[in-house]
Amino acid sequence: MNATVLKQHLIDPEICIRCNTCEETCPIDAVTHDDNNYVVDASICNYCMDCISPCPTGAIDNWRVVARAYSLEEQFSWEELPPQQHAATPEASDVVETLEDDVAAILAEAHKGVGGKAIAPASATKPTINLYNRGKPAIATVRGNYRITAAEAETDTRHIILDFRDQSFPVIEGQSIGIVPPGIDASGKPHVVRLYSIASPRDGEKPNANNVALTVKREPNGICSNYLCDLAKGAEVQVTGPFGATFLMPNDPAANVIMICTGTGSAPFRAFTERRRRAMPQAPGKLLLFFGARRPEELPYFGPLQKVPPRLLTQHLCYSRVAGAPKTYVQDRIRVESDMVGNLLREPATHVYICGLKGMESGVDEAFADICRHAAIDWNAVKGEMRASGRYHVETY
Repeated sequence: MNATVLKQHLIDPEICIRCNTCEETCPIDAVTHDDNNYVVDASICNYCMDCISPCPTGAIDNWRVVARAYSLEEQFSWEELPPQQHAATPEASDVVETLEDDVAAILAEAHKGVGGKAIAPASATKPTINLYNRGKPAIATVRGNYRITAAEAETDTRHIILDFRDQSFPVIEGQSIGIVPPGIDASGKPHVVRLYSIASPRDGEKPNANNVALTVKREPNGICSNYLCDLAKGAEVQVTGPFGATFLMPNDPAANVIMICTGTGSAPFRAFTERRRRAMPQAPGKLLLFFGARRPEELPYFGPLQKVPPRLLTQHLCYSRVAGAPKTYVQDRIRVESDMVGNLLREPATHVYICGLKGMESGVDEAFADICRHAAIDWNAVKGEMRASGRYHVETY
């Protein structure tokens, strides 16, 4: 029997959004990156699976059964994963089958309670990815930097507009870009590129503009967030990407889109809403937003949201720290709207998107499970079918 056949853990460069979660999570430093890709060193990886659950896109969840491990150099050069190579002999085929069963069993255990691998909506536009990297970044100019939380709010969240002038930087709703923060870290290495979801539609912050908008919350010790939030109009920024090939808006005007977010997780949903307003204003599909914050003054885009017509977007704004009012989280409001949500989950045109802090994911999942239980719907089956058809998406951090 061919004893050299092995299972190799790989990262899909098309789906990966370069968030660095896998490298930070790996306890044995088997994950590394260059200007192009995040990769797994087969000589180090021990299949501990610690990196599977934190990955927001499922890019980390890829495997090949191989006779020779793909080298780091090969993985760094990829724009897409190679196909599975089939064994040439009966003996090797037996090993391949055994190892594939092994991988399936390991992943089944690793995926208990986590999102799993994502698939793009069938009607979504095929995105451009990895056009610029750290070695050859795009140079964007800051055209606007506006605070979008109230002046008295503790949270300083900014709407930042980056103009690419004559550089080609095609994006679609749901993608992310990387920002290269200047300087080095405590170990003397350049700071890791930080990822931000695009908050504007594909044709720019205003129609036919070659720019993108970001939603950035200033973090007390955030290297990149403070850098961005302090940028003046006219400053130049190094940008990588675009990234992301699954958390995309369906182009089908009949699609019902349930959007669930907290804080800056609202960024892609601002892009979704503006895209439908511009391109499909009479779309029969519903846009439904559950948006959580501590208080109204800390909710990004609170003012502009008041101007979005109900016929375009149904809004449920949820606050957890309003004096004299009960704490309300997004999962609580989902339960309140159980009849509407349950009816939408029955429809094959419904898509679910969850974006924000990782802690919200389990609560939202439990709310969906409760609604389905009372409606005699098998939530696990529905969620599995939605994910398999590119209609269930989670990006939490």
